[in-house]
Amino acid sequence: MLQKLGFLPGFNKQVSQLGAEGQWSGGDNVRFRYGTPEKIGGWDQLGSDKLTGATRALHHWDDNAGIKYAALGTNRILYVYSGGVYYDIHPIRTTLTGCTFTSTSSEKTVTVTSSGTNGLTDGDIVKFDAVSGVTAVGSTYTDASFEDNKFMVASVPTATTFTITMDDAEAGTPLSASGSASVLCYYSVGPSKQLGGYGWGTGSWSGTAAGPATTTLATTLADSALVTDVVLTSSAAFPSTGEIRIGTEDISFTANDTTTNTLSGGSRAVNGTTRAAHTAGVTVTNISDYVAWGDPSSADFTIDPGLWVLDNYGTKLIALIYNGKCFEWDAAGSTSTRATVIADAPTASRHVLVSTPDRHLVFFGTETTVGSGGTQDDMFIRWSNQEEITGTDSYTVTATNTAGTQRLAAGSVIMGAKRGRDAIYVWTDTSLFLMRFVGQPFTFSFEQAGTNCGLLGKNACVEVDGTSYWMSENGFFMYDGQLKSMPCLVEDYVYDSLNATPKDLINCGLNNLFGEIQWFYCSAGSDVVDRVVTYSYVESKMYKRPIWTTGSLDRTAWADSAVFDKPHACNYNATDHASFDVTGNTDGTTIYYEQETGTDQVDAGGVVTAITSHVLSGDFDITQKRSQQGQVIGMPDLRGDGEYIMKIRRFIPDFINQTGNTQVSLLTKNFPNESAVTTSFTITSANDKIDTRVRARSIALKIANTASAEDWKLGTFRLDIQPDGRRG
Repeated sequence: MLQKLGFLPGFNKQVSQLGAEGQWSGGDNVRFRYGTPEKIGGWDQLGSDKLTGATRALHHWDDNAGIKYAALGTNRILYVYSGGVYYDIHPIRTTLTGCTFTSTSSEKTVTVTSSGTNGLTDGDIVKFDAVSGVTAVGSTYTDASFEDNKFMVASVPTATTFTITMDDAEAGTPLSASGSASVLCYYSVGPSKQLGGYGWGTGSWSGTAAGPATTTLATTLADSALVTDVVLTSSAAFPSTGEIRIGTEDISFTANDTTTNTLSGGSRAVNGTTRAAHTAGVTVTNISDYVAWGDPSSADFTIDPGLWVLDNYGTKLIALIYNGKCFEWDAAGSTSTRATVIADAPTASRHVLVSTPDRHLVFFGTETTVGSGGTQDDMFIRWSNQEEITGTDSYTVTATNTAGTQRLAAGSVIMGAKRGRDAIYVWTDTSLFLMRFVGQPFTFSFEQAGTNCGLLGKNACVEVDGTSYWMSENGFFMYDGQLKSMPCLVEDYVYDSLNATPKDLINCGLNNLFGEIQWFYCSAGSDVVDRVVTYSYVESKMYKRPIWTTGSLDRTAWADSAVFDKPHACNYNATDHASFDVTGNTDGTTIYYEQETGTDQVDAGGVVTAITSHVLSGDFDITQKRSQQGQVIGMPDLRGDGEYIMKIRRFIPDFINQTGNTQVSLLTKNFPNESAVTTSFTITSANDKIDTRVRARSIALKIANTASAEDWKLGTFRLDIQPDGRRG
């Protein structure tokens, strides 16, 4: 007898396969629309280039002429995409002049020597300009090998030297302090990954921490008890207070001014070490999380990844390096110009956004004294005077302007902020605050809207239609005027397999074309984004039940369709270093995609990769309906308890849409804990019915596609099911 199969929309991973009877238990690359599953849309590469590093922020806007722009901030370079072309607009920290080159026969390494301190760290980007005198030496390399080319710094042996890696080894006369060049040093953003350790792993035999931050000494440090200020090449990766080790001497510090890269306020020769003189260029190691020899450590140790925060102020792009300086780039100008530091603005902040419609530039987790990085307070908020983002008085609070400050009280660090319809949502690690424009004299009001609901990662939040959604350490939350914990039938699956160390790599994207909110995250054992969990807010309202899906779509940044017709997203490959613009790149590459187009992944040159998808139901079984007196009345009922073995003779496929082949599989079991036996069939639109001989106590239905140019949306399947005795 033919029996329709009906399953509730969404995945339920909180129960076993048998417990998910009448529901879908899992899948990949699928979504639910109007209650039925379908394959998600494909994606096409935008432009033909691979970008250097991992893109951590993506922002769309257009200028007054309607020209569309996308800003992509990787952990190495800030790009602007427009008209199919990528432009490097990364700000320049400093320019070194009079630099020379030294190479070694049969090696790819070239050492660059500058007349002054270079301030570089491993992985920084440099660009050569005004190169001369290399061609005449007889080396493999010429002026053109360096001129107007970008390189990744391979190492920084001393404060005045750094090395780069060439594409080819030196096969001619080696360079020896040869030539002359200027070096444009890019602002450092940070590593592509967020790594750390905790518990016993942070300090064991040697009393060291896993992966401690290191840099070099920028100036000579005298052997004097009065000299406690330590000037580093870069102090960005060092904490605000702690201890460092130089040679055999340990030195404490109570302030870290990242503007001048100076550690101060501490004492020399701590931990029983001896004071000594140290020359410029020697290694300086952060030992703030070190523990005594053989003792356990309970302190967390995490190095922040290289992140950007992007927004626009009219036609101007606002770009903040996480815990660093803030820059502006005007789309009304030339694409050949670079972003520049916003003059007189805070120089160390965790987040920034433009408050609308009042147009204040708001900094979160910023400095209590503007321009002094050592005063950065993770709970402090500062905003500019209305309609001003630069100028000596823009951030000075006076009785005649609307600039102001506020320190939040609940929590220890501001994690993120999101502009909403009638408020700015501000999350700390424990709480939610609402920041509303109220005009003079206070400019903004602050209201604590929730506790024990802090933001897990700085980009793990989104706002849509007046409601904010976010991922917390305690589950998923929403705020629509009231704080609500979101019921989630995949919660254990997500949190039990979540790598919480790289939490700042979690990013949340809105796909309003399909009414979806997606959180991309790193699974256990992975330090790159490799999974997604999706909440369908439109379908959930329609069916009055929470509809969630999970999958393997890996995106490091996402921007919804608004400026552009389709959503855009970035995919990071940590093992592919073939970026289009940087020689010696070792930090992976990003491909920029337009989402929800076609059925496959289409890369530059028309290279097509199939997007495979599947959806799997829970196990269902059979019984017979009975009268109140217990007599069998013969009608099969899929809500049974497995008393009877079922026999399936045929099924009638039904697809609302189908392109190419679709694979239908029946997964049969006699007992819940045994491995399923899979019987698969390839279905085309020409198939009216499929005859089969399947016999089992329980069965699950799987719909999938395995090749390119395939698409499907499931309708209502019917199985010809009959009872077949009680013995399996």
